[in-house]
Amino acid sequence: MAKETSKSLTFMCFFMFMFMLNFYPSHGEQEFELLLSFKASIKFDPLNLLSNWVNTSSITICKWHGITCDNWSHVNTVSLSGKNFSGEVSSSIFQLPHVTNLDLSNNQLVGEVVFNSPFLSSLLYLNLSNNNLTGSLPQSLFSSSFINLETLDLSNNMFSGKIPDQIGFLSSLTYIDLGGNVLVGKIPNSITNMTSLEYLTLASNQLVGEIPTEISLMKRLKWIYLGYNNLSGEIPKSIGNLLSLKHLNLVYNNLTGQIPESLGNLTNLQYLFLYLNKLTGPIPKSIFQLKNLISLDLSDNSLSGEISNLVVNLQKLEILHLFSNNFTGKIPNTITSLPHLQVLQLWSNKLTGEIPQTLGMHNNLTILDLSSNNLTGKIPNTLCASKNLQKLILFSNSFKGEIPKGLTSCKTLQRVRLQNNKLSGKLPLEITQLPQIYLLDISGNKLSGRINDRKWNMPSLQMLNLANNNFYGELPNSFGSKKLEGLDLSQNQFSGYIQIGFKNLPELVQLKLNNNKLFGKFPEQLFQCNKLVSLELSHNQLLGEIPTKLADMPVLGLLDLSENQFSGEIPKNLGNVESLVEVNVSYNHFHGKLPSTEAFFAINASSVAGNNLCDGDGDGSNGLPPCKRNNQMNSTTLFFSVCVVLTGLVVFVGAGFLVVFVQRRRKNFEVRRVVENEDGSWEMIFFDSTASKFITVEDVLSSVKEGKAISKGRNWVSYEGKCVANEMRFVVKEIIDTNSVSVSFWDDTVTFGKKVRHENIVKLIGMFRCGKRGYLVYEFEEGKNLREILHNLSWQKRWKIAVAVAKAIKFLHHECLWIGLVGEVSPEMVLVDEKGVPHLELNPPGIGTLIMDMKCFVSSSYVAPEKRNGKDVTEKSEIYGFGVMLIELLTGRSTIDIEAGNGIHHKNNIVEWARYCYSDCHLDTWIDPVMIKGGDVSSYQNNIIETMNLALQCTAADPTTRPCARDVLKALATVHCSTNTFC
Repeated sequence: MAKETSKSLTFMCFFMFMFMLNFYPSHGEQEFELLLSFKASIKFDPLNLLSNWVNTSSITICKWHGITCDNWSHVNTVSLSGKNFSGEVSSSIFQLPHVTNLDLSNNQLVGEVVFNSPFLSSLLYLNLSNNNLTGSLPQSLFSSSFINLETLDLSNNMFSGKIPDQIGFLSSLTYIDLGGNVLVGKIPNSITNMTSLEYLTLASNQLVGEIPTEISLMKRLKWIYLGYNNLSGEIPKSIGNLLSLKHLNLVYNNLTGQIPESLGNLTNLQYLFLYLNKLTGPIPKSIFQLKNLISLDLSDNSLSGEISNLVVNLQKLEILHLFSNNFTGKIPNTITSLPHLQVLQLWSNKLTGEIPQTLGMHNNLTILDLSSNNLTGKIPNTLCASKNLQKLILFSNSFKGEIPKGLTSCKTLQRVRLQNNKLSGKLPLEITQLPQIYLLDISGNKLSGRINDRKWNMPSLQMLNLANNNFYGELPNSFGSKKLEGLDLSQNQFSGYIQIGFKNLPELVQLKLNNNKLFGKFPEQLFQCNKLVSLELSHNQLLGEIPTKLADMPVLGLLDLSENQFSGEIPKNLGNVESLVEVNVSYNHFHGKLPSTEAFFAINASSVAGNNLCDGDGDGSNGLPPCKRNNQMNSTTLFFSVCVVLTGLVVFVGAGFLVVFVQRRRKNFEVRRVVENEDGSWEMIFFDSTASKFITVEDVLSSVKEGKAISKGRNWVSYEGKCVANEMRFVVKEIIDTNSVSVSFWDDTVTFGKKVRHENIVKLIGMFRCGKRGYLVYEFEEGKNLREILHNLSWQKRWKIAVAVAKAIKFLHHECLWIGLVGEVSPEMVLVDEKGVPHLELNPPGIGTLIMDMKCFVSSSYVAPEKRNGKDVTEKSEIYGFGVMLIELLTGRSTIDIEAGNGIHHKNNIVEWARYCYSDCHLDTWIDPVMIKGGDVSSYQNNIIETMNLALQCTAADPTTRPCARDVLKALATVHCSTNTFC
């Protein structure tokens, strides 16, 4: 019996051995096929990294690029991060039976993610972040099949829908990041079942509701990032039970109530970010017991009360941001005892009293901003004791006394703004010798004395504002900088000739010398400043004629010569330059005919009053009398002249009527036809004569059938098409679900096709409709979308693109009077043709905007906050998206770029990141490096700064404060002469 049992066991072992021999090769062959299927789905492999993924005896799977195998020669790791692959993600890659680590992050993969393999229980690490994946989060991912999963990163894609309740099944997870998607709904309570979780990020979605109070069950959490959502309610007190927490970020939500006292229990906390919420009440004293805090940011709330002296307990603190609140009382003296404090920003509060007199002595200050408070007293002498202070912002307070000597020897200073205080005394000699200052604004004080009694040596100086003080004497010949772009010496007591060496100021953009006592002739050296945009010399005692060379200044946009003693005639060609949009020559001694140039065509009467000028056109709109004409002409000559004029007038009017007729006919072109085919009766409407002659129903249907997709929206797909008759190329937009469009959609489309005709908008040339099927036909523009070419563009080309898009939006808002037509402006919607001309790709109202093209998706970051929150949408909502696009043009960053969180603020929202960098960072930290390398920054720095200022106005949280399209275009055209140059 024992022998029989032994034989049976031997046989079974042999059988199992043979089974394993057969089983493993079959799995190896399966892995081989699955990987080749994934390779086939990759449409673009720029580095040719998958070239060795081939079936050869010399190269095994385990030696393929990005593949690692276990001891049994089974694929256990696929690591293909950052390879710039594009294509639709293949489900085959998710069917590898033995894989433990799968990383496809930082590529350009599109499509939906599908898990349909029962063999993925071995998966420990899954990273699909920073792609263009769409659809809902895969339900099968949140099941018991993935119970061993430890890391899940799906961030910065376009996943939509709700977070599945089954997420709690992933009980082994230690890291989850679902940020940067379009997820909606509430945070499911089941998430608190993941008790092993250490890192939780759901930021930059559209989540609503309250933060689950059961979050306290997740005892191992070290990092919570729920910012940039629409979460509401109070911060749960139970968060105070998460004793391992090091990083808590709840920024940019709608959280209300007070900061919980229980947060003081988080003794390991290093970073606490609660800014941009609706929190009220004082800072709990327990917060000042968090002795490991490195950065504390409670800015942009409605917090009140005083800042406690207990701040002294935060000995590791490096950054303290409490700005834009309602704090009162004094700045605590104990703040001077924080040895690591680098950045202190308390601006826009209601603080009173003096700055602690030893502030800076025992700190390591690099940035200090106490502006827009009610502070008094003298500026301490110790602020730069660390020798590291770079930015000193103290404007709009009531500081008095002299500028302290401690600042005048601070050689690290770069940005100094002391305007609108009560400072007195002279301008210290030493401050005009500081080598790194690029902005110095001490306007609106009571400073006095001369500024020409020293040799200025400020080689980095770009903007200098000494306006509205009591300086007197002659102007200096030089300010020691060839980089000077903005110079404002207005509203002082300066006298003498204008003897500034303008030939040494090649970058000068704005010059304001108005409201002084300057005399002499117009300074002819000024004509060497070819970049000058704004010139204000009003309210002085200047005399003589205006040199004719003034008319040749290439980019001059604003000219104010009013309230002087100028005489003679105004040069006839002044205003020929297209850039000149604002002129004021009032109250001088000018005589003669007003120039017939565009700058004077619609000039206000107040801008030419107080002279002896006359109006050559005689329409009286400018308040001037008509010019007298020569009546000595003999009758024959008069008769002949009248005949010639009348004949010319008839010809001109006739030609005009013909042009208007042709243009109106082209603009309102509409041809309707009905044709029959096997599908039924097709209604065809054309808005272009050429298209009506050649494009057929068969051309449209075959284009869709061949399926060369270009872009995709929520209920439409675009295909490239070609006309059989003459090979005319066009774009077909298939409406996937015609039931989803409104009853008025087709009528609106006809109106759209007839009226929307602009050089910077892609034309709708036809519409085809049969039953439930509908197609729109657009003209074909050869080119690439702005996203693809952005990093190859110079500043000038970027500016021209911005102007062109602004023109298109202005046309739609102010001439078509259609709101909601533009949608969310984004670089993907801007097609730049081979000549560099941009064209906005639009849809008729009712079918939504672009979600993705075949290379990238369009982030929801272009959607205005009020639209995200379901509030009323106006034309200002569309201006928001344009502002985001402007930021991208300037910075080279995309809205989903994770580096937008770079720096001390950890900001992921590109608008907030830009707002922060604009106010607190040097240009080099936010301008696109491509423009820096190309020399654009040195040539157009002021232009870029002003454009960023405009972008931030366009993206203001309050839509009523955003500029309209007309103002945006005007600001871009004359951006360099903005009154905010010194802001």
